[in-house]
Amino acid sequence: MEFRELSAIDEVSAAEWNALEGSDCPFLRHEFLAALEHTHCVGGNTGWTPAHLLLVEHGRVRAAAPAYRKAHSWGEFVFDFGWAQAYARHGLAYYPKLLVGVPFSPVNSARLLVTAGADAADLRDALIGELQRRCSRQRLSSAHATFVSDEDRAAFERRGWLLRSDVQFHWHNQGFTDFDAYLATFRSEKRKQARRERRRITDSGIVVRTLRGASIDAPVLEFVHAVHARTFHAHGHEPYLNLACFRELARVLGDALVVKLAMRAGEPVAAAVFFMGADALYGRYWGAVGEFHSLHFELCYHQGIEFCIEQALSRFEPGTQGEHKIARGFEPSHTWSAHYIADERFRDAIADFLQREAVQVDAYADAVAAHVPFRRP
Repeated sequence: MEFRELSAIDEVSAAEWNALEGSDCPFLRHEFLAALEHTHCVGGNTGWTPAHLLLVEHGRVRAAAPAYRKAHSWGEFVFDFGWAQAYARHGLAYYPKLLVGVPFSPVNSARLLVTAGADAADLRDALIGELQRRCSRQRLSSAHATFVSDEDRAAFERRGWLLRSDVQFHWHNQGFTDFDAYLATFRSEKRKQARRERRRITDSGIVVRTLRGASIDAPVLEFVHAVHARTFHAHGHEPYLNLACFRELARVLGDALVVKLAMRAGEPVAAAVFFMGADALYGRYWGAVGEFHSLHFELCYHQGIEFCIEQALSRFEPGTQGEHKIARGFEPSHTWSAHYIADERFRDAIADFLQREAVQVDAYADAVAAHVPFRRP
């Protein structure tokens, strides 16, 4: 058994990486990770240094994990800035640290990619052990696996990693035949609200087109990038992805890349970007040229739900935060991250913090669950 650290995802072939279980999620595919590197969204001076982990046995790739040495905590969506400040107050360095996850993508999926078979649990355990050893050899303060699957969470827990929970809002398909069948599960006032939102869009003359993969041409990609960047700038941030990355993703991901394009009088006015996995849809970016009443709800939520029903997808993850999603039928769902803290003193302090935080997270999930729009039994 041999472990290799890859400074670029292209050091392993797409066929070998994508043959592992878990890579059916579009963000875990070799093509997605490579596009981030090829277009310099990660690497260089971005604070994201690729350090992917590969487990090879008898010349065959048996397991892998997407990993990065981080010089900051931006773009992760599991916030540990307070931990970094605590290290600094004690004269210690929190960075660099090791992150096992996907840059800029708070989507729930496998992080430990393994060969299917009876020894999958052993392969996960081997990867985790090597991550811990890497922290020691490379003098990293910690290792963090974000938005992990249930199988990965159990593997990290067996190894003694600290678990942290948070809440996102997900939509679940109950075998709906169409959007009206879905709305029939709503209470009357909530059903009227949803229909009123959708009617505003059609009454304003806006038509929504669905574009996928190769059908997303250069002018549309330029528009998508421009309006998504506009949204980031409005919140005081630089966009994570550049135009070159959008172009490569459209070329290499095929129909897994989905764009909902809002048109009025023949001109695009807004766009929402989604990625489709084997059984789930992931909402990622949105932007518009101006303010349009209810258009954000239509493009990012109603259109995504309708697409899931049409494609028989079981789950829709529209992104992080946003209690406004509840009124559109999204329900609170726990997400999980796992954390290895090398320094025992800080490990104990962080464990205590996470225990107290978990009580608040559970209380929040229970509180917002009371406001879902569905009819009560």
